[in-house]
Amino acid sequence: MIFNPEMETNQRKELEKIQLERLTKTVELVYHRVPFYKQKFDEKGVKPEDIKSLDDIQKLPFTVKKDLRDHYPFGLFAAELKDVVRLHASSGTSGKPTVVGYTRHDIENWAEIVARCIAAAGGQPGDVMHNAYGYGLFTGGLGLHYGGEKLGVATVPISGGNTARQIMLIEDFQPKVICGTPSYVLRIAETMEEMGKDPRQTSLKYGIFGAEPWSEEMRRTLEEKFGIKAVDIYGLSEVIGPGVGIECHEAQDGLHLAEDHFLVEVIDPKTLEPVPEGEEGELVFTSLTKEAFPVIRYRTGDIASITRERCICGRTTTRMSRVKGRIDDMLIIRGVNVFPSEMERCLLQVKELAPHYQVYIKKQGHLDAVELLVELDEHVYQQVNQDLQHDFVKKIKARVQSLIKQECLVNIDVQVQKPKTIPRSEGKAVRIIDGRKHQSCSA
Repeated sequence: MIFNPEMETNQRKELEKIQLERLTKTVELVYHRVPFYKQKFDEKGVKPEDIKSLDDIQKLPFTVKKDLRDHYPFGLFAAELKDVVRLHASSGTSGKPTVVGYTRHDIENWAEIVARCIAAAGGQPGDVMHNAYGYGLFTGGLGLHYGGEKLGVATVPISGGNTARQIMLIEDFQPKVICGTPSYVLRIAETMEEMGKDPRQTSLKYGIFGAEPWSEEMRRTLEEKFGIKAVDIYGLSEVIGPGVGIECHEAQDGLHLAEDHFLVEVIDPKTLEPVPEGEEGELVFTSLTKEAFPVIRYRTGDIASITRERCICGRTTTRMSRVKGRIDDMLIIRGVNVFPSEMERCLLQVKELAPHYQVYIKKQGHLDAVELLVELDEHVYQQVNQDLQHDFVKKIKARVQSLIKQECLVNIDVQVQKPKTIPRSEGKAVRIIDGRKHQSCSA
């Protein structure tokens, strides 16, 4: 099902015409309503009337997360608070949160965008959708919720946590679609198995997963656990929230972007120059329809590529690859750049391990050392008589190290632990533990 065929299957020339019209209006809006952008434009010697083509976007300044924090809470709003109907914010774990606002029209647009996403994932009017994304200041829960209502699915606002209750409602309400972070939905499956239940016997057919990088191996794990089609959804609160892009269930090959609402660029994060289509770089988004909190060339920190090849589902919009990782999550191990999701891809190929892991960074002399903490599968743990020094366990460890060496080009220390030792996620999984801070405090 294609929710909005007019926009999702539009011809490229017509779409670019719409984009340019909306881009010029957005540039006018921020120049006259947001002092930060006026100053930035003036510093670069750019006026709104200078934007005559989509290529002219490269004349405009970038926006970064620090700009949002520096203007906390409402300094980058283009609308007056009397016209703002909702506020969202990041968790603010490292200082002030980033705050975003929405007018009533922004909320309506957002709902329409997410309705497209749920339809692309396989949802249809009349379905029941189990929404395990967190509600509150986080955009995930309410973003999927309003999109579900717009599409016409019965949306269950369960949020995250209370896993036993989640399982009860999945069994009782018979949803066809489940939404959540891949790590938490994996926990739901694991808990069902501990209760003697088979996740494949539920009514679920489709899963919409996002809010954290995840690998193709994690996709296969979730699909095998539940017997579903698992698709990736992308978004971030600074741009709008979930719905910026999503995979279609037909191809599961790149995330279709809502290009009538967002203009995408991919740049080299060091030179800030555009990279060729198909080449990985940092995603940059400019909003085209937002009223309360428009953003110009927002640097996301996410690494991906884009393609404009037509998809088998019939949509003609640009597709972005799944996010490889975030620039600030990238590990440099002996001079080699490695993302946690690349290590995830390796360890999930080893069926003797549970699909949970953490990367622990510590100081070793003057250098940083990295350990990959993994868990032995419960059945394997019993087969080796709970002996983590068993020869079979040592072979498993060696296999993981070999896969990481082969695919990530680094040697890494792997610590195989007993089952249920790595904390389970009730929202976004914590993949990286930086022990260097604790070491410096105790030194």
